[in-house]
Amino acid sequence: MSRLKALLFDKDGTLVDFAITWNGAAASVLASLAGDDDAMHAALAAILHYDRETAAILPTSPFIGGTVIDIAAHFAPVVGIAPGEHADFVDRLARMFNDGALASVAPIGDPLGLLTRLKAEGYLLGIVTNDTEAGARAQSAKLGLDALFDAVIGYDSGHGRKPDPGQINAFMATFGTRADETALIGDTLHDLDAARAAGVTAIGVASGYLSAEQLSPHADHVISDIMALPALLDALNER
Repeated sequence: MSRLKALLFDKDGTLVDFAITWNGAAASVLASLAGDDDAMHAALAAILHYDRETAAILPTSPFIGGTVIDIAAHFAPVVGIAPGEHADFVDRLARMFNDGALASVAPIGDPLGLLTRLKAEGYLLGIVTNDTEAGARAQSAKLGLDALFDAVIGYDSGHGRKPDPGQINAFMATFGTRADETALIGDTLHDLDAARAAGVTAIGVASGYLSAEQLSPHADHVISDIMALPALLDALNER
């Protein structure tokens, strides 16, 4: 195995805490869309797999690993969005979710210290996410991470979305790294499937909704969270 040169990170559940970051955003979006209509609120919550009693997105939610496009397609008929208005609704919904998430974005561990160390060691760093590029950039900036990434690629950046490998392939093509020099770090099967499809090293992190046991069959390596990454990289580089 060649020494890794590029490390691509998923965002939600990997760099930022999904529940803390998105539960409040979901509550805000549902309240804004439904207003005083409790039946509509319940219907939207069911689509999102949002537990109204605990005010939390459930681990079964299609929003985890998916995109706002998927949610918008199901929300639209409930809130009365006509087919011709769908694109505008997707944009509006993305802004609503991202505004809410930005207000409560919370890191997992110390990504600033970790990424600063990895950058100093010469690694190329990137985000590949099924969030919007603008949302990922805004959250990275709020956490002070934006200057550390060589690229931020969202589902709307023109390279597709995970589990397809387009985002990873685009990064490698831009920076000239080979698949055996590149790793993807993520917490969902979409992340690991995308890594497999691109032929890069798949590193699972058990900091999202899936356990190490659930991730292991799909990953080359599994660690508890991103803060365990340096030890793994040291071990790999000693081979």
